[in-house]
Amino acid sequence: MKTISAALAALALLCSAAQAEDTVRLAVGQRGNWDTSVSEVGQRAGIFKNHGLVLDIVYTQGAGETQQAVISGSVDIGIAAGVMGVLSAFSKGAPVRIISAETTGAGDLYWYVKADSPIKDKKDLAGKSVAYSTAGSSTYAALQGFQRVFGVAFKPVATGGPAATLTQAMSGQIDVGWTSPPFALDLMKDGKIRQLMRASDVPELRNQTSRFMTANAASLEARRPVFVRYMQAYREVAEWMYSGPAAIKAFAAWAKVPEAIARLAPEDY
Repeated sequence: MKTISAALAALALLCSAAQAEDTVRLAVGQRGNWDTSVSEVGQRAGIFKNHGLVLDIVYTQGAGETQQAVISGSVDIGIAAGVMGVLSAFSKGAPVRIISAETTGAGDLYWYVKADSPIKDKKDLAGKSVAYSTAGSSTYAALQGFQRVFGVAFKPVATGGPAATLTQAMSGQIDVGWTSPPFALDLMKDGKIRQLMRASDVPELRNQTSRFMTANAASLEARRPVFVRYMQAYREVAEWMYSGPAAIKAFAAWAKVPEAIARLAPEDY
């Protein structure tokens, strides 16, 4: 009888724990990037579970897609939405709210050319096609800054995420591709591509918020305590990711890149 009672009590505790977990739906820009991996790596490490959260994560090709998912209410939170796009949508009455900065500065974004490209210097960009992800993104903001800082006029082309962009750049569909670590760092190390510029070449992008974390307004209003727990867990994961090799190892395993390449993201970018 005692054994049965103990089993029932244990079952009740398990059911209670399961019921206590809340699901948070996320739209995350650019799968595999270091800066957007916090939720994924943190969930795999069990940190969000410790806060009673289960994350339902979908990945997008950039800020434009992320923002649409938030505005439509198909997700609760959007990760890495460009500042310009978010502020523009909010000013027009869209149901989007800023809940945190996602990235300060933009040193993690860089643009490259094929190793044999005739483009050797930034002045050579005149009239060339240069990639960005989606409208309203931090990559698009950087392109606008490049044209002003370098004094050249080029053709911005929306290419989506780093993988799709690489295909277009290596096949000659565009002249200059964009990416974010650790994607394509191995190609640069092997001399197959050359880094041409970084978003940090634009002075005003170096120390300001370049990407936001946003929330659907209705969802935030209805489930504010859940959002608070998510942010608490997010900060815990972010601190852990910069605390030592364990997080680098976890990120490398998820992103399927060598640890030596994964380490470059927080150290050099």
